[in-house]
Amino acid sequence: MYISDITTAAPSDERCPLETKVYEELAGLGIEYERVDNDSVEAMEECIEIQNKLGAEIRKTVVACNRQKTDYYLVVLPAEKRFDSKAFAKAMECSRLSFASGDDMVEKLGVAPGSATVMSVLNDGDNLVKVAIDKEVADEEWFACNPGANTTHLKFRTADLIEKFLPACGHEPTIVEL
Repeated sequence: MYISDITTAAPSDERCPLETKVYEELAGLGIEYERVDNDSVEAMEECIEIQNKLGAEIRKTVVACNRQKTDYYLVVLPAEKRFDSKAFAKAMECSRLSFASGDDMVEKLGVAPGSATVMSVLNDGDNLVKVAIDKEVADEEWFACNPGANTTHLKFRTADLIEKFLPACGHEPTIVEL
């Protein structure tokens, strides 16, 4: 698998709109990051080499909704943790959830399945999607994810995600033990 050298700057070539917005937001907030470009990845198992290069686990992002499609949640988990909708619903005190459809993900967050990322809240200007972060993730020093395309991955401080990035996007995350 191709993985570039680590850089601390935004790419100079053209990227997808979300990825471009991510770099602009991080710069505006003064959030330092490390970045690698890589071959396209579709599954968490494919991210192991990227994790090793960045020195941080790539986090899993799940988008879920209730049966009526009135409540949406972007859930950030450790890479190996399975999303348990029943446990999540209990922790959030909400009705049982299921995975959001690909169409719903594109409509609400501007990302397709396989490219889900916490950074997609930049596309949720109406704050219709609630953000929940597993406590294991919140307690780690470093956070790694894709910036809107699964051909690039970023590493930055988890505190910057929780205390700067998400609030600046109008999303106060809920920390949950799953």
